[in-house]
Parts: sequence; C-alpha cells; structure tokens
Amino acid sequence: MKLCSACLLGINCKYDGTNNFNQKIADLAKKETLIPICPEQLGGLPTPRIAAERRGERVFNKAGEDVTEYFKQGAAETLKIAQLLGVKAAILKQRSPSCGTGQIYDGSFSKTVIPGDGVTSQLLKEAGITIITEEDL
Repeated sequence: MKLCSACLLGINCKYDGTNNFNQKIADLAKKETLIPICPEQLGGLPTPRIAAERRGERVFNKAGEDVTEYFKQGAAETLKIAQLLGVKAAILKQRSPSCGTGQIYDGSFSKTVIPGDGVTSQLLKEAGITIITEEDL
C-alpha cells in the first residue's frame, strides 16, 4: 500500500483543474493499493487555483500571495493519512511545490528546475516514508 499523488491517477486536482495521468501508475494501481492524495486540496486550496511554486521555505502563487500555510496544512493531513494507514511509501508528482522530490521549480514561474523537495515530500521524508516519483517507475 502506497500513497499516490491523485493527479497521477487521473483525478482532476491539478492547479488548472486537469490531471497528470500516468499509465504506468494506473497499471500499478491494478496490482497494489494506491491511496490517492492531493495535499493542496487537503490543505484547503480550491481546484482550479492559481499556480504556486516554492521559494525557499515559503510557497507563493503566481499572483504573489503567500500560500505556505495551505501547503503546510495539506502536508500535515497527508502525513496523518499515512500514519493512520501505516503507509511506508508514496509515489509523488515530480517538481510539484507539494509533492516534488529532489526537483522543484525555483519560484520564478519560468520552468527553471532546482534541487529541492515540495512541502509534503519533505514532511513525509522526515517521518521516514520512502518517496519515489512517477519518473522513477
């Protein structure tokens, strides 16, 4: 059993109201239990919403609003789900300000990728949960 970014399973929870469907993950879901999570929705953000990127320890949307607390709340709720269910691994969407693992956008909204983790990915790692991305499959 693993947590999985809901957008990768075809759930329309991405910032623009679409998804990041991934066939490999859909195939995996036929063989093992994947629990869909969207930390941004769990944190109280609507779908669709203004795109956001992490800038240091804060998260800002493209309109310049600090949305860090929504991202922290979503990360905390995601961790609660993992702990409640005894989940030890997650498949998360690469480069997302919530779910990115090892790579995130730099906060300039220029598609520039830098080393780093999204807010949820960071919290789950700190809790000892193994994170992989759709690109690792």
